[in-house]
Amino acid sequence: MEQRISISKAINRGHLIVNLPVCISMFGIPALAFYFSAENLIPNWGIGVSFVIGFILAWLTWSFMIMKWRTWAFNKVRNVHELKKKAIEQGLMWNDDSWFNKTEIRTNSDKLQWKVLEKKFDKEDVFKEDQSVSKKSIIYYSKIKNTYEFLIMLIALGGGIYLLLKSDSYIIGTLLVLSGTYFGFKEIKKVFNFSPQITIDNKGIKTATTEFKNWSEIKNEEIIIEGYGKNKEFYMIYDYSNGFEKIKIDDFNISPKKLENLIRTYRIRNNKNYS
Repeated sequence: MEQRISISKAINRGHLIVNLPVCISMFGIPALAFYFSAENLIPNWGIGVSFVIGFILAWLTWSFMIMKWRTWAFNKVRNVHELKKKAIEQGLMWNDDSWFNKTEIRTNSDKLQWKVLEKKFDKEDVFKEDQSVSKKSIIYYSKIKNTYEFLIMLIALGGGIYLLLKSDSYIIGTLLVLSGTYFGFKEIKKVFNFSPQITIDNKGIKTATTEFKNWSEIKNEEIIIEGYGKNKEFYMIYDYSNGFEKIKIDDFNISPKKLENLIRTYRIRNNKNYS
């Protein structure tokens, strides 16, 4: 029997053999062109051409390598639904309805392998209970993270005041003062907010914005990502009778991965108690 690997290991390898070559192609070729142009080895218009070549080569690299990674990863990982979700969130794959998927370069062998692997999606993912998780978990705002972000806003406010008093940069100074004041106030409120933001145990979930709900009322609970790059934000979401919860978790004293583990563990424990 072939040895299985973790989803994180599969994703990391995907970044290594797919996204890294794509980035090298897209940015490396223009960088070389700038260097060659500075050395008068190519004309200046060659820089513009290099961006086109870099983009085309990056696209071809992704189109070829993504299928190689996909057949390897989905063969090695048990929870293929979770792997697919994580791969899409982290920019390795596209959603099923994306036209980018039509640009994948698939050999006949790739097509045959994928047809066999698609049968794994007929099975539900299997998760194990984390025995180290306590009977109840209470999650708060992260004092360290929010204090750090408050200090950044304080620096922005100070920079804005300096520009208003010592230079003619009134527009930039005003923007810095307004943004520093507004976001700084938001962050300092979180620093001094000692109320639980999420309380979760074997019975259910309660958040700062939604009253306690039993696991029997809750469905489709998960951690999702919205946005890309530096604008990426994490949310905990779930449906319940006559409602829907969506709470941003970036500023909490727990990582998205650990919170996801808590949700699954408490759900498993609840199912055990009522099975």
